[in-house]
Amino acid sequence: MSNFMILSAGVARLLPNDYVGFTFFVGSMAMMAASAFFFLSLNQFDKKWRTSVLVSGLITFIAAVHYFYMRDYWEAFQESPTFFRYVDWVLTVPLMCLEFYLILKVAGAKQSLLWKMIFYSIVMLVTGYLGETVFSDQAAFWGFISGLAYFAIVYEIWLGEASKLAKAAGGNVLQAHKILCWFVLVGWAIYPLGYMLGTDGWYTSVLGKGSVDVAYNIADAINKIGFGLVIYTLAVKSTTTTHVNV
Repeated sequence: MSNFMILSAGVARLLPNDYVGFTFFVGSMAMMAASAFFFLSLNQFDKKWRTSVLVSGLITFIAAVHYFYMRDYWEAFQESPTFFRYVDWVLTVPLMCLEFYLILKVAGAKQSLLWKMIFYSIVMLVTGYLGETVFSDQAAFWGFISGLAYFAIVYEIWLGEASKLAKAAGGNVLQAHKILCWFVLVGWAIYPLGYMLGTDGWYTSVLGKGSVDVAYNIADAINKIGFGLVIYTLAVKSTTTTHVNV
């Protein structure tokens, strides 16, 4: 009885006009549903694609767990759950970089590419966290470093080694790589924008300040689930092509 009352009280606090809480709830369930979908589909693929689809499921599963925590934190304090969000990102963003490496292995991608992209992603996230929390009075400086790391990733996948490998692979791999590149260029762009809206710097006079949790939550769902669906589609096409050729 007491557990039911606690649960009821928790649900009651999510008011009809609490759009942030609503997107946290929808985000957590969407991520969990995507994880189930990816995990349950593993057996239909050739071995070389199972790892990619498995990683897609891990990305959305990790995000779902963190979204449950972030939803509860928002309910309790009505504050942006910055710590939980960055813990989520520091785990899932490197895994998204791993996806690029896994699909490019067919074209001879080396582990140096993987570690380079993971390094950029960690720098981007750690400096972003420092700018939002520990050194918020120097947010513009830390945001600048974070932005450089982000654009290093963008350069690598659009013009660098990853791009050259994708062109060498051609076909379905090149098509999937291009779609993932657009996710990073457009979908990830909401994150530096959110950083600037949530911190003080030279940009505040231009953009102002505000909460972007709704945008973050929607962007997370689109980027993480979308990434996985691109990998899933690539795995389906490649597996089908292999079976037809056999």
